[in-house]
Amino acid sequence: MVASPSPLTSSHPGKGRGQGQVTHFRILHPPETPPENEMVVFAGDMNGHVGSSNVGYDGTHGGFGCGSSNADGSRILEFADGLKLVICNTLFTKQEAKLVTYVAGPVKNTVDYIMVWQEDKTKVRNVKVISSEECVPKHKLLVMHMWFKSTKSWRRKFEPRVHVWKLKEEKTCEEYRCMVGDKVEEAN
Repeated sequence: MVASPSPLTSSHPGKGRGQGQVTHFRILHPPETPPENEMVVFAGDMNGHVGSSNVGYDGTHGGFGCGSSNADGSRILEFADGLKLVICNTLFTKQEAKLVTYVAGPVKNTVDYIMVWQEDKTKVRNVKVISSEECVPKHKLLVMHMWFKSTKSWRRKFEPRVHVWKLKEEKTCEEYRCMVGDKVEEAN
């Protein structure tokens, strides 16, 4: 069981960073090991900056973020490290403009993140921000491309519906004659 702080700040004008701050705790019950046929994705507005440095969080932070980390970003990194998650936004080299997920006037930050289990890191092919699309006001659309191995076999073995060669067997031929004779008698 893990308790993760999720700080939310007030958006009231005139209030500073420390004022109106509310902290929520969510109780999570992570599985011991992720199921082999399932994948868990944590995504959303985390209200923190994880920065571009991955010092101390090599398995969690890919090293390609933007800016510097803040206290809320440190909590995000601790949360991800505790649950053995990797922050997918930091896995790929991007221009700073293509890492920005939050734009409000002159303020441009990365506060929206996508996280997956470290074992699933190899399935992530790309994470990008579509700057021309807003999913909610002031937040840009964050998209993750993934690769999955197909578990179903789409090719079926050919099996003919009519087994004509079986009529050469005497027993099968007799059964077929009886069946056709019964059908003819029912039709009359």
